[in-house]
Amino acid sequence: QLQLVESGGGLVQPGESLRLSCAASGFTLDYRAIGWFRRAPGKEREGVSCIDSSGTVTNYADSVQGRFTISRDNAKNMVYLQMDRLKPEDTAVYYCAAIRLFPAMCPLTPDYDSWGQGTQVTVSS
Repeated sequence: QLQLVESGGGLVQPGESLRLSCAASGFTLDYRAIGWFRRAPGKEREGVSCIDSSGTVTNYADSVQGRFTISRDNAKNMVYLQMDRLKPEDTAVYYCAAIRLFPAMCPLTPDYDSWGQGTQVTVSS
């Protein structure tokens, strides 16, 4: 069974950091681009960041550029999202997603075929 599981969410104060993890089971993340998306209450799903299958190409939404860093460890079948200087507007459920793509391809649109269940991130004082 193909499964993605996110972890690492929680409640933090503005300015603090969190690291989200995305673990794959039942399939390898090799040859797959991985994206992080989020959905805040009352808002549409937003592409946050993505990383290509080689790990050399990354994309970020303007709203998180310079604060978030995506990385992957194919040996561990894991992808991470380091989130620094968090803001209240970062509050959302965060999802990781995977799609088999050629290297250097990394879309921030939700055209992914495997999705996790999400992890809640709340930034509040």
